[in-house]
Amino acid sequence: MTWLKMTLLSIIQGISEFLPISSSGHLVIAENLLGIQADQTDVNIVLHAGTLLSILIFYRRTIILLMTQDRRVVPLMIVGTLPVVVIGLAAKKFAEHMLESALLAGCMLPITGLFLLLIPRIPPTKQSYTEISYKQALVVGFAQAVAILPGISRSGSTIVAGLLTGMSRQSAATFSFLLAIPAILGATILEVIEMLTHKHVSTPLSLLAMGAVISAIIGLIALGLLVRWLEKGKLHYFAYWCIPLGILIVIMQLV
Repeated sequence: MTWLKMTLLSIIQGISEFLPISSSGHLVIAENLLGIQADQTDVNIVLHAGTLLSILIFYRRTIILLMTQDRRVVPLMIVGTLPVVVIGLAAKKFAEHMLESALLAGCMLPITGLFLLLIPRIPPTKQSYTEISYKQALVVGFAQAVAILPGISRSGSTIVAGLLTGMSRQSAATFSFLLAIPAILGATILEVIEMLTHKHVSTPLSLLAMGAVISAIIGLIALGLLVRWLEKGKLHYFAYWCIPLGILIVIMQLV
């Protein structure tokens, strides 16, 4: 792992974790096409930690409210997290190699694009994330679980699911990223356990620290842009990136 490769991975992670273009898909594509080793456990840990920090900073006031007056949302988050726990553990055990396929990422990216094209067609509502039902939380949770597949955007699928269940645009984004906190934290913990089990850190600590900082800064910027574009009704524009890129990747993998 070189400084340049770590910088590229950190930028890709920071941008694609929050913008609806699939971070897992783009990291898999980068690994396969650019020869960047994106599957090192220690690298994954710091990249996830950096983007988790972005969420904690951006939604710090919302998180404080969760611990005071909006405690009703906490069990909703637990319900919404259950699908990704069950499906994620099963996928890691039985289909981990498949999740590293650039061809699969290429096939899934157009599906993400189709999800995004639904956004302008969904009538706006005023329902707050503090008012949603357990059924709504579970639907968004299943959308997050589907995003285990590389090429399916976690932010895109969960925001669309939130909008389809009746949430306002701002609330759909907020609940999406509140659900990302336990999801990313859980994935990071599993990776830490894996790293400690193998007792092997292959990347210098200076590179790991740099990766965490860059992914956090880029992620914070990307998160702010996503919320702004969603409020302005422009999030579906990312479909015009996901669909052509996915088709191109499929062609390159098959030819």
